Amino acid sequence: MAESRPTLKPLEEVLARMLDVARTRAIRETELVPTLQAWWRILARPVYSAIDVPPEDNTSMDGYALRVADLPQAGALLPVSQRIPAGVVGRPLQPGTAARVFTGAQVPPGADAVVMQEQCDAIAGEGLGQVQVNVPPAPGQWIRRRGEDVLAGSQVLAAGDRLTPQALGLAASVGAAELEVCRRPRVALFSTGDELVMPGQPLKPGAIYNSNRYTLHALLQAAGCAVSDLGIVPDSREATRQALREAARGHDLVLTSGGVSVGEEDHLKPAVQAEGWLEAWQVAMKPGKPLAFGAIGRDDGGESLFMGLPGNPVSSFVTFLLTVAPVLRALQGSPVVLPRPIEARAAFDWRRPDRRREFLRVRFDATGGVEIFANQSSGVLTSAVWAEALLDNPAGQAIAPGDMVKLLPLSALMSA
Repeated sequence: MAESRPTLKPLEEVLARMLDVARTRAIRETELVPTLQAWWRILARPVYSAIDVPPEDNTSMDGYALRVADLPQAGALLPVSQRIPAGVVGRPLQPGTAARVFTGAQVPPGADAVVMQEQCDAIAGEGLGQVQVNVPPAPGQWIRRRGEDVLAGSQVLAAGDRLTPQALGLAASVGAAELEVCRRPRVALFSTGDELVMPGQPLKPGAIYNSNRYTLHALLQAAGCAVSDLGIVPDSREATRQALREAARGHDLVLTSGGVSVGEEDHLKPAVQAEGWLEAWQVAMKPGKPLAFGAIGRDDGGESLFMGLPGNPVSSFVTFLLTVAPVLRALQGSPVVLPRPIEARAAFDWRRPDRRREFLRVRFDATGGVEIFANQSSGVLTSAVWAEALLDNPAGQAIAPGDMVKLLPLSALMSA
């Protein structure tokens, strides 16, 4: 009698289950950090502005501030009554005069337009001289109005926001010297497999270099985690249980690669079950079908979440982006899960789709179409380096040149 195939679970169902659990374990501890040092942290408390930005009307150009009514035609001459650099408060503008202003300077009261210096000729003379305005301005021209960017009392950043460089600049623009952020997720990482050796060591027959350790460590750092690298664990039940107990201490998540299949030498699943609880799934996705999720008991009576990724390098990479990264966001109280896909035009044939949902490694060609890496094997890590995006292809869906396809850019998946 033929063996029945294991039930494949949709990625959405698996992800929803993990996120439900992760949200109940959300990190509550926060810390106050200088805004200058808050890059890539998750904001724990909204930021409100106590000021208008800009705080006063100012000029976005070097030029001359004046009254439109004082310029009946092109070529009119106005005496320059004052010079206002950025950071200097000018006097109210005298009727029939112009003020020399520089980018960022306050527009003096009474002026209702700025003419850029390229449209003017400065004429030397008594005092600050005169200016010939060659192009009559429109009211409000080149003036940035008070509060046009941010109004006092408005929220500029929300709890759960990832603090990108531009977000830090916005926080600084409203005067926030410190920000309350979520404590970094503490993640313990290790690999299983007697066949693994570290780069720099001799490669014995049957052995492979442990690339997953480097890929996952970097992905965790990119996700803003504090990482404890526990190295490679030997293929034995007791060694694996001991490694899990050690990893659980002081960590929010234990992440492993390898050992989640059904091989006789894969001791990870029974070891996790002995130290806590485990749900092992066959996910309807390619690459990355085997996935384990659970928790490991700690000495303090709590639990650390556990995620076990497949051992093939591309499977581990893709599964991290689609499952681990969202779980880490949920642990930090962030509402964002996965980036929205973008549509693009296929420039290749894909005539033998899998019965599982596929995440194909692709990139844009010179015409703006999407080309595919020839070898989509889960062991070909060069495909992930070459690619710019994962093509999210439904199960059983063939692709012909010209078809519109959905892409998840790798840059968005790694920065979400």
